[in-house]
Amino acid sequence: MTMIDPKKFDEIIDTFTKAMPPGLLQMRDDAQKNLRSALSSTFNKLDLVTREEFEVQTQVLLRTREKLEALEKRVAELEQAHKPE
Repeated sequence: MTMIDPKKFDEIIDTFTKAMPPGLLQMRDDAQKNLRSALSSTFNKLDLVTREEFEVQTQVLLRTREKLEALEKRVAELEQAHKPE
């Protein structure tokens, strides 16, 4: 899964609409909406995630890893305590 920064998304749209000829400036809002919709649809098909979604999943993974390490340590302690001498 690839990550996309929403700011980059806006930069692409701004760059495109600023490149429009002056006579088409009245259509800029419509062009931005249509371009945003088209890019969003394309990015959804590419299985992209936002920075926010990525950060949330990173934190979930970190907490899971910490819990796993604690459980591994506890199992090792229990094995040591029940080990015959």
